[in-house]
Amino acid sequence: MFLDNNLSLLASKYNIDASTALIKQAKLWDNPLLLTDQNLYDGKFFSHSKTASTETSGQVYVQVQELLRTAGKIKKLTALATTNSQISELQFEQVMHNLRYSLRSDLYQTNQLFFSIQLYEKENEQLKKLLTAMNAQLQAGNISQKDFLRIQALQISGLQDEAEYKKQLADVQSELRTLLNVQGNTFIIAEQPGEKVNVPILIDSLITSAKVNNPDYLLEKANLLYSQNNLKYQQALRSPDVTVGIEYDKANSYVPNYYGLTVALPLPIINRNQGNIASAGFTVKQEQTLVSEREFRLTNDIQNALNKLQLNFDLQKNVDADFVRKYDVLMKNAFSAYQQRQMNLLDFLDLFSAYKDTQLKYLQQQYNLQKAKEDLNLLIGKDVIN
Repeated sequence: MFLDNNLSLLASKYNIDASTALIKQAKLWDNPLLLTDQNLYDGKFFSHSKTASTETSGQVYVQVQELLRTAGKIKKLTALATTNSQISELQFEQVMHNLRYSLRSDLYQTNQLFFSIQLYEKENEQLKKLLTAMNAQLQAGNISQKDFLRIQALQISGLQDEAEYKKQLADVQSELRTLLNVQGNTFIIAEQPGEKVNVPILIDSLITSAKVNNPDYLLEKANLLYSQNNLKYQQALRSPDVTVGIEYDKANSYVPNYYGLTVALPLPIINRNQGNIASAGFTVKQEQTLVSEREFRLTNDIQNALNKLQLNFDLQKNVDADFVRKYDVLMKNAFSAYQQRQMNLLDFLDLFSAYKDTQLKYLQQQYNLQKAKEDLNLLIGKDVIN
């Protein structure tokens, strides 16, 4: 759905088609130029009537010229257009990778928020039942109003947190529907929120792969190639183009029917395109510096992303898979124990707060791990980590 429906991708595809069309245009020769010189004779326009001696009474002059580009200008201009088309393709890859990263990040965040909301809903439902039972005990004078208000405040705080998470989820869902071009109020969630992550440790292979696949880095190199091709084209413009043609002149020369060859070219005495050549040369140096800077930054970013992924992976390994289930059972028993006055208020509040924080951090850690994976995949330019 994303590849077929995303409007930003569709717009980028049209940009590729537009750039490809310019390659064809760059290969075309200039159109020939037709010139004519017509007479005004006896108040008549373009008069070519014949006299008694069968000769025309007006001049006929026609000339056809063609511009011949020298120094391989058409070839060099085609190379520029070809490189520009490659840049458009890389820009499309860049858009696709960034949007796909946003799509996956939004899906992982949806899972985190969705299950966090479920946690709050379950807790708030339990607190609601507890408050109903406590209200009866309060009316009977078996508990203090202070205890009742503390639990009621806990419920209000939970409802506010739940509402805040729902607002965040609504924003993420809105972005997901935009990415997938889905209308209406469709809810989108990933099928497998808890997929495992395998962490590679060979940094050199990751950097090598990134130099082949990272669209940002490849785009910078393509910009350098474009600048180099532009420098060659600007240097070729120093050579003057030649305009050649043939002409026919009737009744206006030393012979009745005159045929001639015309040749014209500018003399490169003052303007030899010096400024454009110098500017293109400096642009090449600038792009070479930017490529080096991009490569340096890419290497550091990959190392940093790999370190973060390894850190999150190690944290995930230290979490017992059965821990969450056991904690759920413990908290369920705590509600029952407090209601039966087997646990005091402070112990219950401490356990409740610790349970909620632990569950939220566990969901956040799952999101952090998947996000770290996508961060590294984005830098590499392809899915090297599943």
